[in-house]
Amino acid sequence: MERDALAVVPEAAPVVGRPPRSGGAFRALRVAAFRRYFAGQVVSASGTFVQQTALAWAVLNMTGSASKLGLVLASGGVPYLLFGPLGGRLVDRVDNRRLLLATQACYGLLAVALWLLASAGRLSIPLIVSLSVAGGFVQIADSPARLAFVGQLVPAPDLASAVSLNGVIMNSSRVIGPAVAGLLIVEVGTTPCFAVNAVSYALVLLALATIHPSVPARSGPARGGVGEALSYVRGHQQLYLPLAMMALVGLVAFNFNVALPLLAKDTYHGGGGTYGLLSVLLSIGSVAGSLAVGMIGHPRRRYLLGSSLAFGACLALAAAAPNVATGGIALLLTGFSGYLLVTMASTALQLHADPAYRGRVMALWVFVYLGTTPVGNILAGWLSAAEGPRAVLLAGAVSCLAAAGLAARVHTPPDVDAEFRVTPTVR
Repeated sequence: MERDALAVVPEAAPVVGRPPRSGGAFRALRVAAFRRYFAGQVVSASGTFVQQTALAWAVLNMTGSASKLGLVLASGGVPYLLFGPLGGRLVDRVDNRRLLLATQACYGLLAVALWLLASAGRLSIPLIVSLSVAGGFVQIADSPARLAFVGQLVPAPDLASAVSLNGVIMNSSRVIGPAVAGLLIVEVGTTPCFAVNAVSYALVLLALATIHPSVPARSGPARGGVGEALSYVRGHQQLYLPLAMMALVGLVAFNFNVALPLLAKDTYHGGGGTYGLLSVLLSIGSVAGSLAVGMIGHPRRRYLLGSSLAFGACLALAAAAPNVATGGIALLLTGFSGYLLVTMASTALQLHADPAYRGRVMALWVFVYLGTTPVGNILAGWLSAAEGPRAVLLAGAVSCLAAAGLAARVHTPPDVDAEFRVTPTVR
């Protein structure tokens, strides 16, 4: 029987064996609560990417500097970099639906503030940084809560599909958001983009208000904090390997918010439309990659290794692309391979984390994937200023090769079978 360290499902985890294939990647949408959550998040996340796309373009025009763009974009991730893992303890102790209602309302108010400041012509770099930092503090609780909440909306056999579709929410929003932002930037400027994001939070708040999870949030009372979670993760290869790989890749390879506007403006000598096109092509590939994970069901170590290698190769192709047409195709493939890796890693964590630890495990995931953004954005900004945006993509390719090497070197215990039924130790 095939042995693969990332195909294991612990007996104490929510999934035992392989989930049913009926319904394919979309089977979680049969659950009404998840459908409402899915619809609200698609609208809200699309609004977020409309704002992010417009904000990056506005900051680049205000500063004219790649390094300053990286610093400004990095500011919102500083709170999570400093305090992010602590949010998981809160998620494991409180009602996640009520917590999400509070965090999403806070995001909505910050979006309204950005819109009003831009409309009044008073938007400045210090104000943008202040609002970004405030949003970063909200993210400490919001990001792990959203990830953990997915596991409370569907029965165990549909969890892999739900996690995959949760990835699709963000990646489809990367298609819709930049496309809308690109059109708005060209036709009416950046300020209406901020209004779109502010309005988008109404639907997600309505959806959360009507959802009543039927699946228990945890198997027992949460005990311990970050140290307890780290100890738990260290004892489970199917948890620490995805986290370690993403710590390498997330820091260096996912700095598209810095690289793409610079590619569009400085390398390809385009405008907002070019930036929007590159972002949309990257995002179309991302949606396809996330959906592919829903078809796979159980991530395996060799899948993580292969997708990491593919991601690195596609980043190198994007770095070498001589024009917008070839660069767009390379970014389409980059999106597919990159978010195939991300969604598989996230799915592995959701499937194998004991519910009592899920909030803290997902807080660690957000930390290595998004919490390192400030450092990554600053490095990407400096590297772009010194060597150009192509160098940022090449650096990401090297980090992917390092992550693949880590997956290749991890020892698979001889008593682990293809179904990965290893019972975790829960203290």
